[in-house]
Amino acid sequence: MADHVQSLAQLENLCKQLYETTDTATRLQAEKALVEFTNSPDCLSKCQLLLERGSSSYSQLLAATCLTKLISRTNNPLPLEQRIDIRNYVLNYLATRPKLATFVTQALIQLYARITKLGWFDCQKDDYVFRNAITDVTRFLQADTTHPLTKHRKIASSFRDSSLFDIFTLSCNLLKQASGKNLNLNDESQHGLLMQLLKLTHNCLNFDFIGTSTDESSDDLCTVQIPTSWRSAFLDASTLQLFFDLYHSIPPSFSPLVLSCLVQIASVRRSLFNNAERAKFLSHLVDGVKRILENPQSLSDPNNYHEFCRLLARLKSNYQLGELVKVENYPEVIRLIANFTVTSLQHWEFAPNSVHYLLSLWQRLAASVPYVKATEPHMLETYTPEVTKAYITSRLESVHIILRDGLEDPLEDTGLVQQQLDQLSTIGRCEYEKTCALLVQLFDQSAQSYQELLQSASASPMDIAVQEGRLTWLVYIIGAVIGGRVSFASTDEQDAMDGELVCRVLQLMNLTDSRLAQAGNEKLELAMLSFFEQFRKIYIGDQVQKSSKLYRRLSEVLGLNDETMVLSVFIGKIITNLKYWGRCEPITSKTLQLLNDLSIGYSSVRKLVKLSAVQFMLNNHTSEHFSFLGINNQSNLTDMRCRTTFYTALGRLLMVDLGEDEDQYEQFMLPLTAAFEAVAQMFSTNTFNEQEAKRTLVGLVRDLRGIAFAFNAKTSFMMLFEWIYPSYMPILQRAIELWYHDPACTTPVLKLMAELVHNRSQRLQFDVSSPNGILLFRETSKMITMYGNRVLTLGEVPKDQVYALKLKGVSICFSMLKAALSGSYVNFGVFRLYGDDALDNALQTFIKLLLSIPHSDLLDYPKLSQSYYSLLEVLTQDHMNFIASLEPHVIMYILSSISEGLTALDTMVCTGCCSCLDHIVTYLFKQLSRSTKKRTTPLSQESDRFLHIMQQHPEMIQQMLSTVLNIIIFEDCRNQWSMSRPLLGLILLNEKYFSDLRNSIVNSQPPEKQQAMHLCFENLMEGIERNLLTKNRDRFTQNLSAFRREVNDSMKNSTYGVNSNDMMS
Repeated sequence: MADHVQSLAQLENLCKQLYETTDTATRLQAEKALVEFTNSPDCLSKCQLLLERGSSSYSQLLAATCLTKLISRTNNPLPLEQRIDIRNYVLNYLATRPKLATFVTQALIQLYARITKLGWFDCQKDDYVFRNAITDVTRFLQADTTHPLTKHRKIASSFRDSSLFDIFTLSCNLLKQASGKNLNLNDESQHGLLMQLLKLTHNCLNFDFIGTSTDESSDDLCTVQIPTSWRSAFLDASTLQLFFDLYHSIPPSFSPLVLSCLVQIASVRRSLFNNAERAKFLSHLVDGVKRILENPQSLSDPNNYHEFCRLLARLKSNYQLGELVKVENYPEVIRLIANFTVTSLQHWEFAPNSVHYLLSLWQRLAASVPYVKATEPHMLETYTPEVTKAYITSRLESVHIILRDGLEDPLEDTGLVQQQLDQLSTIGRCEYEKTCALLVQLFDQSAQSYQELLQSASASPMDIAVQEGRLTWLVYIIGAVIGGRVSFASTDEQDAMDGELVCRVLQLMNLTDSRLAQAGNEKLELAMLSFFEQFRKIYIGDQVQKSSKLYRRLSEVLGLNDETMVLSVFIGKIITNLKYWGRCEPITSKTLQLLNDLSIGYSSVRKLVKLSAVQFMLNNHTSEHFSFLGINNQSNLTDMRCRTTFYTALGRLLMVDLGEDEDQYEQFMLPLTAAFEAVAQMFSTNTFNEQEAKRTLVGLVRDLRGIAFAFNAKTSFMMLFEWIYPSYMPILQRAIELWYHDPACTTPVLKLMAELVHNRSQRLQFDVSSPNGILLFRETSKMITMYGNRVLTLGEVPKDQVYALKLKGVSICFSMLKAALSGSYVNFGVFRLYGDDALDNALQTFIKLLLSIPHSDLLDYPKLSQSYYSLLEVLTQDHMNFIASLEPHVIMYILSSISEGLTALDTMVCTGCCSCLDHIVTYLFKQLSRSTKKRTTPLSQESDRFLHIMQQHPEMIQQMLSTVLNIIIFEDCRNQWSMSRPLLGLILLNEKYFSDLRNSIVNSQPPEKQQAMHLCFENLMEGIERNLLTKNRDRFTQNLSAFRREVNDSMKNSTYGVNSNDMMS
């Protein structure tokens, strides 16, 4: 270990620097030294010393964090006795030092929870030593404070089955006692106790019962999977009543937690009750909600208000409208909820994030109207228009106040606005006549005022801004309600109403476009683009009935008789935006996205090509006409991304009539040819303007990538290939050589190359006599080798920049190599045959790049994971001889990466790893089989070495066998078929280890279950032969499905059950 972390005093000083200093360099240095300390061999003993003798809280935190890391490591885990000692030490330490800093206590509790979780199935003398958690904790916590385990971890199902319901019952009983007493909540300890008790109850209800809550942000879809054994608590009306009574009786500071508990109770899975029980439960729930609405004083607190809105949303997400209307007080409750919603929407500045839940409730109610079969009236035709009106009018009224007081404009948060508009699109379609009448009235008022203000010489900019703001909201809302049209539910009358709204927006567009030379409003333009996108989705394309009443109205008012004329309006708007808003990135990118979407449809693209405006674009795609194509020194290089979208659309439009017309293609490519020649000219002189060269090249390769993506037919792609190769390839190689350290330049060039080698739609089909496939791979290899070797010279890259500066480019190189290797247009055997080192260079560069990346980074960066594992899949499938020839440490690195990938959260990565492992295991098995047979041809040198390495390190393959088997038995295995393919080979290569593993799993079961588990394993291998033929594999896959089912059934009823993923019966 380095000298500078020898003594405790130095360690404490480093901790202080890490957590307190404001100097970044000092903090990074301290962090580096402490990372070194955590990886040192005497870290464990030093951690104990820090806890014993450390004088600062920071050193205690470091010790707790380091110990948690040591406990959690999968390779070289700590022995059982050592973990028991650490567990006992931590408990004693917590018990004897009540005055620890809160963050230290939390870190130690997390350490204790981690030890307990990871050791849940560890036995010592037939005793599950880590399962007496409740006894340990209550020894000094006296069972009246929150249980930390429920807060910090997802516990195995045996904890759920054996302890959790008791904790929930205890917490409810304690809450009942507390609500019956006159607690002095000014007393800090009593206040804290009640708060912790509510948190404990909430954590019980929020427990991940079936191990599926990977994304806790999507709470509006949540169903609480309460086990069947808890039924009694929820059938007892007093449980629900307890929380409603608590809400009304305790101070507002506690109420949000009480409401959170009610949100969870309202979300219990429907199958917990039969129909009669559910109706009764819902009735009690609705009564409680009604009581809160009748006494809304506490809702003035934003936290209470937010939780109550979530509770209202759960009423519809978990119950059907047909069930709600049968509740005794439904008419009164729906009236109260409607009034509450209208009031909330009118006070738009209060708790804006809670509005989502209210709109979600009304969206679900409105969407259910066509399906409700109950005879009782739902009364939504009365109240939904009120909600729609309140939303629309409140947004319009907010404009003046926001501008007057300089408040934050909600329109700037486009994500939030879009979410609310999606909800409104369904709500507004209920009683659509009223929605349209309101929108027409409000739009006409604002448009008329706006026109008058524009014609008036004395109009104040403030008044104009207010009307523009109101019109922006109206255009967004009109787009949303048109987008809410459902084909089977809409009538001719509704289509005619859509026509009325569309006419008004198009008339407004004509007015605003005529003023763009003087002034424009960015937010209004973005609203127009949102409207066009919704209009395109509903009324333009192959699926739309052209006899729609909407077109009749457009024809009467604007003279637009059919889809072609409407498309000409779209293209006109697109060209106008690109002309006037070329410097505004949000408008440019959304405009180009609209053009791109229009270019995808089969019929619409053919109509578009006939328009003179489109022909103008195809013949004049230069910066003179479209300013965003210019090389503007003020803009960022990354702002050129939208050029790819533009050229993808142009490429599709060009392809419609291109055929084999090379003259037309060359004419189209003239501006790009000129750009390439300009860059070549610059590169040929030693002194050139680097910024200008970079901008020209980056813009050019982004344009080309768009064209290459669009050209997915052989004839057109060959024209592009012959245009770029060999003339312009050296320029791309030179750019990589010069600017390898600047990702803003290298990323677009590498992405273009990756697109060129991608055999999309079998477009890369060279003639029998053509060497172009091999020549293209040579260029690919040259680029990967040049970039790889140069990027490795960058040395140590700071952690926060490593992806941008290095890993992103490496990831694209991996994707490029994968696309080339799997494109089926190159016979890779010829390279070695003719002494061409292109393949070897590319593969060796891949290995060098791979070894420069830590294992953790391979899984931490999703794009890198996917490109690496998909490349590895191709290499293990087609180039196993290369893998077998690698150095032992490289082979172990690759195998380790596969082993870690097997447990990745990304299913694609996990499936790719299974495939890689299958190829490796199959190769090994074949070579072993050959080596045991008497043959005249000996094994190749690579195969022999590979077998030797595997025999030297059997633990790696054994560990993967254990991992795969554990995932299949104990986890929610989403890709069982993929997992089954390598498993048979792993078993056949490690029969003795598999036998030991099987015995250990059987013995870990309670005695009465062992026979059943043993039988499951017997059935798994029944009829399986010692070979890896397809027929034998398929038989094994079938056996494995039955095996998993039987094992789950066997463990489901066990009190020791280890599968935390089964649904309750």
